[in-house]
Amino acid sequence: MSSPEVGLRICRLVTIYYKSGIIPVNPALCRLGKGYQIMLNPFIDRKYRLPRIWSNRELEKFSDIFSGDIANVSGWTDVDKEGKHYKDYFKNARNYTITNYKTEARGIQGYNNEIFLDLENELPKVLINKFDLVFNHTVLEHTYNVRTAFQNLCLLSKDIVILVVPFLQQMHGPYGDYWRFTPSAIKKMFEDNGMSVLYLSYNNHRNASIYIFSIATKNRSAWKDKIDCPYLENQQPTEEFGSSIGRNAILNIGHRLIYFLTHKIRP
Repeated sequence: MSSPEVGLRICRLVTIYYKSGIIPVNPALCRLGKGYQIMLNPFIDRKYRLPRIWSNRELEKFSDIFSGDIANVSGWTDVDKEGKHYKDYFKNARNYTITNYKTEARGIQGYNNEIFLDLENELPKVLINKFDLVFNHTVLEHTYNVRTAFQNLCLLSKDIVILVVPFLQQMHGPYGDYWRFTPSAIKKMFEDNGMSVLYLSYNNHRNASIYIFSIATKNRSAWKDKIDCPYLENQQPTEEFGSSIGRNAILNIGHRLIYFLTHKIRP
C-alpha cells in the first residue's frame, strides 16, 4: 500500500472515530470557529494551508473597521482558499479593486473591478494615493525588485497597508521565489516609506511554515484607539521578539535532549 493510501485510510479512520464518539471531542474545540478547528487538525497541510488559514483569522479581526476604497494588490482571483473571497472580509468597503500582473504569473483575470499593475515598475501617477487601504498577501517573496514593490504598495495607499509575507516556507511557484522576511525588516521597510506599524503578528505552529501579518499606517494617531497592538518596541525588545519567531518550526529535539542530559542532570 502506498503512503498516500495509508494516509487516506488514517484520515477516514480518525473521522469515523470522532463521529462514533470513540475519540471524545473537546467542547472547547466545538466552540471555536471552523477556521480554528481546521488549524488543529493533525492532518492539515502545514506548508501552505495552515499559515493561510491563520492569516485569514488575523485579517478577520480587523477587516470590519476599515472602509473606503480598498485594493487587493496582485490578488489573482481574490480567493481566500477557504471558499470565500477577500472582498467578503471588507464589508464596509465603498469600492473594491483587484490588481494583477501577467496571466502566466497568476495574474490578470479579466474581472470588471480589475486593473493591470506591475509592482516592479514605476507606479503610474494616477494610482498614487488612490486607495484608502491596500491589501497584499504573500506576493513580495515572488517579486525580485522587492524594495520597488514595497514602495509601490505604500504609494498606492492614502493610509493603510495590510501585508502578509512568509518568514519561513519552502521555495515554491514557477514564477520566481526570491525572499523571506523578518519582523524587523517589515518594520524598517514601512518606516523607510513614511509608515509605522500598528500591528504585527506571526503564527507559531509546530513543524509548520510561518507567515507574518502586519498593518501599517501613514496616520498613527488616527488608529491608536482602534487597533490593540501586541507589537511595540517599548513593550517587547526587537531582539527578544525576533528570537521567538520560528522557535517551534524547527523543534531541534535531538540537540535539546543532549543539552538537557549534559547540562541539567547532574551526577
